[in-house]
Amino acid sequence: MDVTAEMLSELQRYYALWKESTATYEEWAKEQGLSANGLLVLYFFYAGEEPFTQKAIGKKWNIPKQTVSAILKEFEQRGYVKLTCLPADKRNKQIRLTPAGKRLTDAVMAKLQQKGLYVMQQMGLETVTSMNDQHARFLRCFREGDSAEHD
Repeated sequence: MDVTAEMLSELQRYYALWKESTATYEEWAKEQGLSANGLLVLYFFYAGEEPFTQKAIGKKWNIPKQTVSAILKEFEQRGYVKLTCLPADKRNKQIRLTPAGKRLTDAVMAKLQQKGLYVMQQMGLETVTSMNDQHARFLRCFREGDSAEHD
């Protein structure tokens, strides 16, 4: 097998793992009664990245505004959040977790952290750190690839 064929094979493997990773988180989120994006919204609350606004959530996780709005509407109907218009910007709403929302967020994030810590214990901190560093490098190179094509 020549080098280009090997590289393409590894790219296919990477894309398959990327899809499997996404599907794994989607499946886990579903078991918690959430969508994958709903899980990311809860993580945003858990991380305490105030202000809790639709715009901030969408920007942090690259989720479309309409999707964030739909998730928050569902969370509001379930009694997990309360939405209020910001006095300075009526188009954006401030989001507050209700006590039920705080309990849900804490419970789901505790389970997620437990799974993550299990992975860390199995793989080791150095391996996961290296994996993250290499993934960040892959993304950086992928972005640079657009400009390299035009050179």
